[in-house]
Amino acid sequence: MLTRLSIQNYAIIKELEVDFSTHLNIITGETGAGKSIIVGALGLILGRRADVGALLNREKKCIIEGIFRNELLDENVTAFLKEEELDVQDELVVRREISPNGKSRAFVNDTPVNLSQLNQLSNLLVDLHQQFDTLELGETDFQREVLDALAGNGPAVKSFRKQYEGAQSVRRQLTALQEQKAQFTKEFDYHQFQFTELDEAGFSDNELEDLETELKLQTNAEGIKSALTKAYYSLEEGEEPVVRGLKSLCNSLQQFKDLHGDLPSLVQRLESAYIELQDIADETERINGHISSDAAAIDRINERLSLGYKLLKKHGVKTTAELLAIKTSLGDRLQAVLNIDDEIAALEKDYAEKLARAEEAAATISAARKKQVAPLETKVARMLAQVGMPNARLKVSIEKAPLSSHGADAIEFLFDANKSNQFQPLRKVASGGELSRLMLCIKSLVATSMNLPTLIFDEIDNGISGEAAKKVGIILKDLAAARQVICITHQPQIAGKGDKHFLVYKAVQNDAVTTGVRPLSTDERIVAIAKMLSGERPTAAALENAREMVMN
Repeated sequence: MLTRLSIQNYAIIKELEVDFSTHLNIITGETGAGKSIIVGALGLILGRRADVGALLNREKKCIIEGIFRNELLDENVTAFLKEEELDVQDELVVRREISPNGKSRAFVNDTPVNLSQLNQLSNLLVDLHQQFDTLELGETDFQREVLDALAGNGPAVKSFRKQYEGAQSVRRQLTALQEQKAQFTKEFDYHQFQFTELDEAGFSDNELEDLETELKLQTNAEGIKSALTKAYYSLEEGEEPVVRGLKSLCNSLQQFKDLHGDLPSLVQRLESAYIELQDIADETERINGHISSDAAAIDRINERLSLGYKLLKKHGVKTTAELLAIKTSLGDRLQAVLNIDDEIAALEKDYAEKLARAEEAAATISAARKKQVAPLETKVARMLAQVGMPNARLKVSIEKAPLSSHGADAIEFLFDANKSNQFQPLRKVASGGELSRLMLCIKSLVATSMNLPTLIFDEIDNGISGEAAKKVGIILKDLAAARQVICITHQPQIAGKGDKHFLVYKAVQNDAVTTGVRPLSTDERIVAIAKMLSGERPTAAALENAREMVMN
């Protein structure tokens, strides 16, 4: 609730503070005294656009500050503060500053916020109704909330929303998977062709690298054989074969090895060299026997390499291993197309089950809403007659709608002001005064069921007087028993119901007209209401009548 409103340098207000009651606050004053200016200032901390032309002194900044008590830590307010990373406290200070240069700043507990944040928070704190405003009564969300409040649908709606969001989450997964499948299917033929091409090529690990080595061997076979033959000939078959010459040296030194100390080791080394060269000669002959030049093999290798080089270039890679990795990846994609159908089928089943449960819950909520239509229409008609609108009727239309987070109902409040049976949407046909009184009637019916913020009514009494004004006052009084209400009025019958009465007045200071606000004592209230009844100089009868209004 709004405990204090402070205004500095706004319009014709130099400086004032108002401490509000927790129940019904009445604001009265002569026409032009500045009552609507106070509401306009309040609108600034509700996030409305600032106008530098509203500054009283163009050399000073305008400051509007509202202090709200959040003793019960309203869950909607608390959730907003946490989401926006603002301090959660049992007292909120909302401040708006407008500089002479037109720059506007807003703060919540001294933390800067933007106008969007300010507007969202203020809507949770204050419900302001002004003549000719576009009131929330004409908005679908509020109309639905009224029916749900009367039906006690809170827990059911909360449970339904969880079910609905669960179904929508599965639906989003399903849609993503279906889009993925469509993309896979679109590319399937191309991927299948590439996979088949690589699969039919049938390359093994490092095959292309091995083929390149083999091709070099085949193309140089003659030169290799010639070199091997020459080496073998020199070792074994030449005019002076190296192996045989070495054997002869070993034999010639063998007979003298015991005659000199170094000869045994020298002979042993010659014998080792002989054995090694003999082995080399044998290995040379063996290798030479296995090397041959095969034209058919060369053609086959060239053909295989040509295919390999073509695929390497096509896929932009350089090795057989990379080519095989691409084949594996293509195979996985093709398999995924087959597996995705199973996933889609499972998600479709899950979505259908969750959607069915959500639709069942929505149907229960819808039935509860429809049960409240006739009682609401009857009660509102009765109350409208009491507040001076005997011919006005409210009709609640509930039509089947696609399932959403709010259920499966399209709800519209229709209005007929003159018993014409031509019901039209509220926002199209109801005047500002009619909307205000209709809003009062509806909110008084749901006050104990909905978590309403501070309610502010600006001249709700337009066009009524006498008994109708008295009934409006009674309704406001009853409404204020459960929540804070601030009402600007010209009607004494309404003013007499207030728990706290404020008088807005004009004063002249330093040849300048300014607006002031002060709370009235009981005696001052009686005089103020008497003036509303009979003029500036109230009669004894008016004073007695005013005293009765205040005391009762």
